[in-house]
Amino acid sequence: MVPRVNALHVVQRLAENNAWSNLRLHRACARLAPADLHAERSSFFKTVARTLNHILVVDWYYVDALEDGGRGYGIFDDEEPFDAMEPLARAQREVDARLVAYTRRLTSEAALDAPVRLQRRDHVQVERAGDVLLHLSAHQVHHRGQVHAMLSGTPVEPPQLDEFFLSEELPLRDEELRTLGLPLR
Repeated sequence: MVPRVNALHVVQRLAENNAWSNLRLHRACARLAPADLHAERSSFFKTVARTLNHILVVDWYYVDALEDGGRGYGIFDDEEPFDAMEPLARAQREVDARLVAYTRRLTSEAALDAPVRLQRRDHVQVERAGDVLLHLSAHQVHHRGQVHAMLSGTPVEPPQLDEFFLSEELPLRDEELRTLGLPLR
């Protein structure tokens, strides 16, 4: 029997899908020559490296706020912490794992109403945890799409990212899901 889908299930699956999409995208980008990784392109952050760093730093910011970690807006002091793909991909996998773990710790849909304090430059913004999670998911999808488009102008074929975990296709994702420690369901 298929379990009932509720808001908690949705944010947990979005976090898992985010980790999987990042793994696929970073594996493709790891095949880029450094010149292609840092080449100016038509996009908001202009290079693949800058865009991937932006995704990472914003993830650090929101996951820290969700965890009440206290790092606040200072996370943005270095908006491009990595120059090479290997350490950037490792850091992204770590924050993705934290996000998945955070969503798994939520015990009920009511937990999605918990206040999250977002330290801004001049004030503290308070939002619902569920809204922060959905905002973060939209942000990740948006910028991964930009990297995907930039890859189209390189020798590396962009990976398919417009999938979710449909049961019939899980055998095709087995290695990637095991790498991330995600359930094969």
